[in-house]
Amino acid sequence: MLGFRVCKRNQNVSAEWVEKFRTLPVANVSDVMSRMTAGGAPLRPFYTGPRMVGAAVTVKARPGDNLMVHKALDIAEPGDIVVVDAGGDLSNAIIGELMVAHAAQRGLGGIVIFGAIRDSEELLAGSFPVFAAGVTHRGPYKDGPGEVNVPIAINGMVIEPGDLICGDADGLLSVPLSSVETVFEAASKKHAAETKQMENIKLGKNDRAWVDASLTRLGCVIEA
Repeated sequence: MLGFRVCKRNQNVSAEWVEKFRTLPVANVSDVMSRMTAGGAPLRPFYTGPRMVGAAVTVKARPGDNLMVHKALDIAEPGDIVVVDAGGDLSNAIIGELMVAHAAQRGLGGIVIFGAIRDSEELLAGSFPVFAAGVTHRGPYKDGPGEVNVPIAINGMVIEPGDLICGDADGLLSVPLSSVETVFEAASKKHAAETKQMENIKLGKNDRAWVDASLTRLGCVIEA
């Protein structure tokens, strides 16, 4: 049953890690997390700007209702990302241009809605990070209930308050606070390797031997 409460956030990814993850494409982070971050797949960006990275302020909202989202925007700290589980419902927009302007004025790092937004043309023309599952012209209710700073899940992707959220044109994912250091180290190595591979491709030195080696190992018959 959905509760009606505002909780304190008892843990938080540091600003240092947030800045480090800004240097990494989301695809590289996803790869080193064993590609187990599919929960962010329905979410796409509705803004024009750089990569979004920050600490999560979570909201479990009643589908179509944004009362607790308003509260989350008011208590979130600069740089935080308000992540809303609205059940993926696209019947009513949870946020629009006015709420995004309020979040930007407060210095927040972004808003994620597992649900619908509106004023999409204005948001797409702006630089404040917004991710959502869809668009509708229908406005929200403001009656509750809902919960702020509780664990949520988006298509199986669990997000705890204070976890690291990162998103770019490829999508969005959450990095558990307990895994931030390990994931960053692995993703950094992955990014460096891909950068080197791109250099080799441009020089015509890309090693493709692995393709036939994999086919042979897997029993593929290749006609001569």
